[in-house]
Amino acid sequence: MTAPGVAERLTSLVGALRAHGMRIGTGETVDAARAVAELGLGDRELLREGLAATLLHGPAQRQVFDPVFDLYFPRGIGAPGTGPADRDDLRDRLAAALADDDAALLGRLAAEAVDGFGGYGSAPGSDGWSSYQTLERLRPQTLFARVRDDVRATSGGSGFTDRLLDDEIRRRIEAFRRLVAAEARRRVAERRDRDQLARRAVATTPDRLDFLYAGQDRLAELRRTVRPLARKLATRLAARRRRAARGSIDLRRTLRGSLSTGGVPMKPVLRRRRPVRPELVLLCDVSGSVSGFSDFTMLLVQALHDQFSKVRVFAFVNRIDEVTGLLEHGAADAEGLSARIRAEATLTGWHGSSDYGVALGEFAERYGDAVGPRTTVFVLGDARTNMSDPNLAAVRHIGERARRVYWLNPEPRAQWGTGDSAAPEYAELVEMHECRNARQLGELIAHLLPV
Repeated sequence: MTAPGVAERLTSLVGALRAHGMRIGTGETVDAARAVAELGLGDRELLREGLAATLLHGPAQRQVFDPVFDLYFPRGIGAPGTGPADRDDLRDRLAAALADDDAALLGRLAAEAVDGFGGYGSAPGSDGWSSYQTLERLRPQTLFARVRDDVRATSGGSGFTDRLLDDEIRRRIEAFRRLVAAEARRRVAERRDRDQLARRAVATTPDRLDFLYAGQDRLAELRRTVRPLARKLATRLAARRRRAARGSIDLRRTLRGSLSTGGVPMKPVLRRRRPVRPELVLLCDVSGSVSGFSDFTMLLVQALHDQFSKVRVFAFVNRIDEVTGLLEHGAADAEGLSARIRAEATLTGWHGSSDYGVALGEFAERYGDAVGPRTTVFVLGDARTNMSDPNLAAVRHIGERARRVYWLNPEPRAQWGTGDSAAPEYAELVEMHECRNARQLGELIAHLLPV
């Protein structure tokens, strides 16, 4: 830790991880510094694992930690300066390294590939470095058959072992692609603000992932966080319910009891409360990019089923249908939920675009009995009506029957009211909240649900 710049790099690393939502305290930072002092800088991968062990709280955080670590503790400083690379020669050496699974050589080849094929710009050397450009020119995925033949020639195998071999070679190629990406980030960090790059160029943790802009692979990753988040929310809701059960002070009975102690209220008397579990109704827009947000929320409510006395779930595009029966309690099917809802529920009429006015009006007419004085209603959607009538009367009717109505909008607040968004009109009738990621969703549900 006494080496020049090491302490600053470590504190900057911690700051970047905190910017991505990781809770790292002073004690953990001190433990990380001790790990650096014990492990030294000679073995970079050993240092990576030591810092991960002291700073992280779970394996899901590794996808943020690893690229940030590569920025602050890079493999090397400066470009190799080997001159223009020969593409065919580099591909030959890469195929051999993949066949041998030589991690050290793959790291050196990644640096050489970025140096030879990843630079762009007209400044001395280069203005920047691109992993995409490097991989497009090198095309390591096209070496798959060649590497497989080389490995078979040395080890043999057939049938099931061949399928395992194919998966292993794909894993090695993907690992090399990650090495190239890390090397390109490291080169860019040398020329630009490393802290800014760590904040903007590193994928965030699943709980801070924006619902609207997540691809299918990251949505699948997000769905795997449902159970841990549900356990945390269940604990918070149960604690709120226990506190509410104590009740508030009954002033009259407290003063009456204080007569025996000279007017000093030694023993406050509390009003007894009988907190009841709320009834919950979800109205979920499952059209387009909003479907990922609705799917996640439905899975979360399913996992929290025991916290409510009754749960009813309705999905809509321009028609609405009840899908409560498709969310079997205790048997969440995160991957197949959307397909099951679309296959078994009637969600569209003569066109496939979302129509909040028709859907909300149909809910008020057909399923009005689902809402009562103990019901909390959550509407999930971006409030984009495709220029159709928003049917504010239906929303007003639902609000008059329900105990509470909340609208969770996955769009940024700055986009409400733009284009075909009727969010401002709906927000005048019901309480609307921005809900862009799982962290916001968890906080809103824990805060908004009655006890």
